[in-house]
Amino acid sequence: MEILKKTFTALFLFVSAAQLQAQTNAVLQKAFHNSYTDELNKNYVAAIADIYPYYSENNYEITIRLGWLNYLNKNYTASQTYYQKAVNLKPGAIEAKFGYVKPLSFLQSWDKVLEQYLAILKIDPQNTQANYWGGVIYYNRKQYEPAIKLFRAVVTLYPFDYDGNHMLAWSMLMAGKKAEAKPFFEKALIIKPADASSTDGLARCN
Repeated sequence: MEILKKTFTALFLFVSAAQLQAQTNAVLQKAFHNSYTDELNKNYVAAIADIYPYYSENNYEITIRLGWLNYLNKNYTASQTYYQKAVNLKPGAIEAKFGYVKPLSFLQSWDKVLEQYLAILKIDPQNTQANYWGGVIYYNRKQYEPAIKLFRAVVTLYPFDYDGNHMLAWSMLMAGKKAEAKPFFEKALIIKPADASSTDGLARCN
């Protein structure tokens, strides 16, 4: 009889927990629905208020959404805080890292931006966006060799991409590799004929 009582107790607790979870999910679904509606109407303060009462530092979905909504609301400091927390919650994911880049760029925290791109590439070495924009940061810093490496990855994946060929060519040229740069400038001009930047770069290769 005692065993039967324990079984019923365990079953009751299981059912109660399942009901509580279902109720919680229903509340969150409604909150997110309202938040999406307010976002669509560009009422970002209201969109934040819809979900903030349910915020928990362990809830990835609410945390990353608060990062996004604060970004839209141009509160970049708050946005980066939430995105950083989202990155910490899901270190193996790349979506929060890409989100984190947005407020960091507005705050001109370029070291942290590059850090996120490199972290993305450790997870997804062929990610075109991370390779390209990481390459742009290296190029702007006149660090041409790491820029070449990242732009070459872009061109390997997308041989007929203008931006990849154009930036790879310029990186090689600035690194003193004129002969290597030339064919990439030529290809860029096939993709985008008469482009002023590629025409200028090609002339410098001669």
